[in-house]
Amino acid sequence: MHFFLQFILKYISKFVLWRYKPVIIAITGSVGKTSVRDAVFTLISKRFRVRKSVKNYNNEIGVPMSVIGSRSGKLKFFEYLNVIFSGIFLFFWKNNDFPRFLVLEMGADKPGDIKYLTDIARPNISVVTAIGEMPAHIEFFPERDALIEEKARILTALPENGAAVLNYDDLSVRDMRHSLPENISILTYGFGSGAVVKGDNYAIGGVEDKNNLDADLYMSFKIAYNGSTVPVRVRGLLGYSQAYAVLAAASIALALGMNLLEISEGIGDYVSPPGRIKLLKGIKNSWIIDDSYNSSPLAALSAVETLAIFKDYRKIAILGDMLELGEYTEKAHRNLGEKAAEVCDLIIAVGSRAKFIYDEALSRSFSKENIFYFDHHQIEEAGKFIQKKINSGDMILVKGSQEMRMEKIVQEIMAEPEKAKELLVRQDWEDA
Repeated sequence: MHFFLQFILKYISKFVLWRYKPVIIAITGSVGKTSVRDAVFTLISKRFRVRKSVKNYNNEIGVPMSVIGSRSGKLKFFEYLNVIFSGIFLFFWKNNDFPRFLVLEMGADKPGDIKYLTDIARPNISVVTAIGEMPAHIEFFPERDALIEEKARILTALPENGAAVLNYDDLSVRDMRHSLPENISILTYGFGSGAVVKGDNYAIGGVEDKNNLDADLYMSFKIAYNGSTVPVRVRGLLGYSQAYAVLAAASIALALGMNLLEISEGIGDYVSPPGRIKLLKGIKNSWIIDDSYNSSPLAALSAVETLAIFKDYRKIAILGDMLELGEYTEKAHRNLGEKAAEVCDLIIAVGSRAKFIYDEALSRSFSKENIFYFDHHQIEEAGKFIQKKINSGDMILVKGSQEMRMEKIVQEIMAEPEKAKELLVRQDWEDA
């Protein structure tokens, strides 16, 4: 049934794209795809008619459904039939409101994924966000270079006069430019001195008043391009990962002819997606950095470093397993344990692999009274336990791979659990 559905959706979506010929912006990378997607949508929708992929659906089912314009997920048989008929209708009866631009995530969980997805939706602009030293899904590739090669297929799929947008600060991504033909325009972004679209003076402000942090918090930095510079200020954003999302979106907007002033003004409306380093109110007048959507070594280290910004807060990290790392599993978790021991006042490790976080923090002379361990099936128990440990003014990071369901811990400690469906990730998933 799955293969049949996949086959039908692939070819219906290809027919739809042939009929409407939208400009396709395709995004891949080991971290940051959804944030880049949403930032791109925020910017270019100011000028163009745009559709973005639904939620985080970036696979062989989700991409075609995003093209057709239907929601993805675990649909029932008759709902899938409705999607198929919607696609057929789009092909035979032209919809004048079909978007001029499609912003699509493309995941690479295994070899061949990007080739399959770009065969469905060949990109006009391809974005590679970041890969890192120990990327997510590495377990399903024979070696790191094979994963990098798979990600790079999103660039080789570009047509003549296509555009590549690459993270300059990730060496593996930066080096992809050398294999591109001369007829592909390249925009690199980052904080490094060689980036074409360069960020500078990154800062997080508004952290002084613990009672009004949600109203006061903002991210600011400058974007320089082609001799011009503009300031950027976005309310509610945290972490370098979100700054990179803004820089990537700015690069795409520039490639589409928007100017820096439009970008500076337009990006102020960007709101980070749920579960992506998102500030929430916690119980007992605490604060939560909800980064529970997923985890990888690069993203987890960045999230813990974000905690360090809050110098006058007691800092708590609730860290779950990072999955699909293969031979890098122990090293990645130990690196995270080392960083958490440097930054945090209290650590909660959740999951069998997170035991390496616990062990490494202790080996770094972290106080045994301030670190606790729970197995992977004790998610709710961990949430209830941390309720007792929270004090007013605490800053609490929650991070882990999506299979760990760390959003359940967030729900246990958030001030307004009745808003979980609005604020948290995976609220339409059935409990495992």
